[in-house]
Order: sequence, then C-alpha cells, then structure tokens
Amino acid sequence: MAVTAQSFAPHQALAVDLLAHAADTTDGSHDLAHILRVFRNAMRIHAAEGGDGEVLAAAVLLHDCVAVEKNSPLRAQASRLAAEKASAILRGLDWPEARVVAVAHAILTHSFSANIPPETLEARILQDADRLDAIGMVGAARCFYVAGRLNSELYDPADPRAEHRAIDDRRYSIDHFPAKLFRLAEGFQTTTGATLARERHERLQQFYDLFLEEIS
Repeated sequence: MAVTAQSFAPHQALAVDLLAHAADTTDGSHDLAHILRVFRNAMRIHAAEGGDGEVLAAAVLLHDCVAVEKNSPLRAQASRLAAEKASAILRGLDWPEARVVAVAHAILTHSFSANIPPETLEARILQDADRLDAIGMVGAARCFYVAGRLNSELYDPADPRAEHRAIDDRRYSIDHFPAKLFRLAEGFQTTTGATLARERHERLQQFYDLFLEEIS
C-alpha cells in the first residue's frame, strides 16, 4: 500500500499540503516510508508527552525535505537547509510566523550531525522520533542499506570488532554500530522516547552480537 495523506491521520489535511515536499530523494532510508515511521513514533511520544500536534506533524513531514547524502561535505548542513526550505513552504501556505519558526527549529535541531540542542517540546519529540528509526531492527536495516549505497564493505574479516584498529564506518558498515548507533539511546530527550529507545537499543545490540557470532 502506498504512503498517502490518509496515512498521517489525524493530520491528513496537513499531509495533503506537505506530502509532495516530504522526501526529495531516491534514498530508501529517507523515503516516505521513513517519514511515516517517524510520524508514528512522534505521535506515540506526543500522546504521552503533549505538545502542539500540528507543529510536530509539519516538522515530521518536512524534516527531510532537502536530500543530502551521508558522505556529502554538506551533511552537517542538511537540517539547516531543510529548515529553510520548510519555512518557505509554510509561509507559502500562510502559516503564522511564530508557528513557522517553531517548525523550523524542530527540523534544525533533529539532526545528529548538526548537534544543536532542541529547545521546545516539539523539537525534542521530533529528535527522539527520528532517532528511534535509526536503532532497533529498522536501524540495522537502514545501516546496511546506506552502506550499500556508499559501496562500503560489510566488515573487516581480520578484525571485525575493531579491537586492533581504528573504527572506520565509512569503509566497514558494521563499524557504524559502535561509531554511532550504540550512542543514540543515551541522548533521548523525552521520558517516553527514552523508554522506547532502551527497547530498540537492546535489539540492536543483539543483532550486532549475533552478526559477529556468525562470522567468527
């Protein structure tokens, strides 16, 4: 079934306006399916934590509206570029400026690469919702998908655990687990997000351990 505006209930009317801008990419790890997963994560956290649902939904729908590859020198600027584009889109829809700014801040601060602290509840929820999609089984799948796009090797057969070499997740995809993915669960911003992150982190650790067991 295709991802449609109806998939984003109760914000389907907003999705009608924004979905065409949501994923400007051929990258299957940042496609509409990713947007929908992040939306569901965000709505689950929002239900427990509160916040402005419309601002949050708009931020989710537009958080990846500018595509920047993982190996691009502009990667750290991706969230800023997306925030700027999202602001222009929302102003074109006559959104009040204060709400445009709120959406832009959430988008700007959601990125791990940007490393900008979120200052609003909606921004904290978006960051948590997006990072939940980077851990657990989906996170493992996305890791290897991106590694394939970047022509990375699966692992170093001489030292898969990087016990006697520097971690290099540009060359070896399994190195991305200790380089980044295992660090994500420590930085969640909301109580609900942190609880969900612990569950997914455990699954990610199990995947990593079983993978290394099979190749040893």
